Amino acid sequence: MKPIHPGDADRIRDRVKEIMGNAGKKKVVLGWSGGIDSTASLFILAGSLDPADIYPIHLPYGISHFARLTPLLSRLRIPAENAAEIPITGIVGRYQSTLAIPDGTENGRIRLGNIMARVRMTVLYDAAKAKDALVCGTENRTEHLLGYFTRFGDAASDFEPIQHLYKTQVVELASLLHVPREFIDQAPTAGLWDGQTDEGEFGFTYREADEVLSAYVDEGIPVRQLQKSGYRKAEQIIARMNANRFKHETPYSLSR
Repeated sequence: MKPIHPGDADRIRDRVKEIMGNAGKKKVVLGWSGGIDSTASLFILAGSLDPADIYPIHLPYGISHFARLTPLLSRLRIPAENAAEIPITGIVGRYQSTLAIPDGTENGRIRLGNIMARVRMTVLYDAAKAKDALVCGTENRTEHLLGYFTRFGDAASDFEPIQHLYKTQVVELASLLHVPREFIDQAPTAGLWDGQTDEGEFGFTYREADEVLSAYVDEGIPVRQLQKSGYRKAEQIIARMNANRFKHETPYSLSR
């Protein structure tokens, strides 16, 4: 896994400009969660495009982080009126009631999490349609390989500026971009329920996952060899990746 250098940030910015030019679009909508991935992506966009053409939208379920976005807007020269906060608690609650999704069960939490992601996708694409914009995704390579995303939800986007970077590389990129430490140091969470963290849900850390995935996927090192090298959770990490591999292959069709 290669360390991140200033040239990597420049290449991402150049690619964003190329994508926008090829699409014939000037404006971008970004779902800003308050986490490091969406914040690093916001900083990338601000260095790639006219800040007046960037529209961050915060879509909280429960706790709002919108107050933390305001100083970022000023720093990146994104007009304050471009940002919006649209709570989705009521919408998700109506889905939960209509579909009789139970509280307090793992299946119920997963179903609600999927609905949250797909409601957010609907709002972002509606905003993009209204503004003639593209939707910028915020997925990293670790989440992508592990299948830690909702199909047609948070995985839905028009382009992904950091999907080629492992989570620990995103942290390095954020430091390089001078993202405030409060975003870099916080525990990654999808905000699906109180106290939820990504690593707590995984049963392993992003650092462990990144080292194992980069060795296994990028270098072709077998699981047994990784275990002998001291990666005790290598089998668990690769098993999670394989269990979610189908997410990268759907939709299936008769032609495939």
